[in-house]
Amino acid sequence: MEVNGTVNVLVSAYLAVEYVDAVLPGNPLQPSLKHAWTYMVDNYTKFQIATWGSLFVHEFIYFSFCLPGFLFQFMPFMQRYKIQPDKPETWEKQWRCLKMLIFNHFCIQLPLICGTYYFTEFFNIPYDWDAMPRWPYLLAQCVGCAVVEDTWHYFLHRLLHHRRIYKHIHKVHHEFTSPFGMQAEYAHPAETLILGFGFFIGIILFCNHVSMLWAWVACRLMETIDVHSGYDVPMNPLHLIPFYAGTRFHDFHHMNFVGNYASTFTWWDRLLKTDSQYNKYMLRQDDTKKEQ
Repeated sequence: MEVNGTVNVLVSAYLAVEYVDAVLPGNPLQPSLKHAWTYMVDNYTKFQIATWGSLFVHEFIYFSFCLPGFLFQFMPFMQRYKIQPDKPETWEKQWRCLKMLIFNHFCIQLPLICGTYYFTEFFNIPYDWDAMPRWPYLLAQCVGCAVVEDTWHYFLHRLLHHRRIYKHIHKVHHEFTSPFGMQAEYAHPAETLILGFGFFIGIILFCNHVSMLWAWVACRLMETIDVHSGYDVPMNPLHLIPFYAGTRFHDFHHMNFVGNYASTFTWWDRLLKTDSQYNKYMLRQDDTKKEQ
């Protein structure tokens, strides 16, 4: 029943995007994007694009998405949206986080990124503009990747919370009980590999152009930085996504250590009842607000 519901949501979303794409006028930025992409393909080798291009995309998107949350700590009016206001960010925590990120990005993730070129060659993944999928297909592929990654993340993340494993690996990520955006990829190297593998399963299943790989990088980073931001900002467009977990859902996981194991969606926690403590907590929060 749950699987059929998920499939119906994906099919409906894809058909809706197809319809919107058919009725909307052409993208005015397309000529500029085509010129930039063609210049890249004509002037750089596939290895340079797949390796250094992917590294640049990851680093640029990661720290760009982290920037708003970093600036929020200096804005008094944004503190009303901070989920755990009694636990502010400190320079010491952020510096410790940055050092771990640099190590993970360049000593763990970069060697994996170096394999991108060989992956695209083995599966004959194209780079040229003419072979690039239209945006509805890219969006549908990213949704598919998110569903696959979310499933992998739920079960492996839950396993990492086993009492015999937790202190050796996942405890590192939980050093911050009140998360902030930059902390999204703050983790033990083994966790980076274990949970990160779920990111690549979707690529293996759905990737048919290097642009799809970069689109999925952008979507995944946007999601994980959002849920780790520590701020429940109103009118967040990501909340329009059906079953999207969001910041409060994952923030509770860091605060409580138990439950809410999924990365993006709520259905696995709901189906396997691992969101029960979170639901009770939210009910208490609602009761407190009513009494005030």
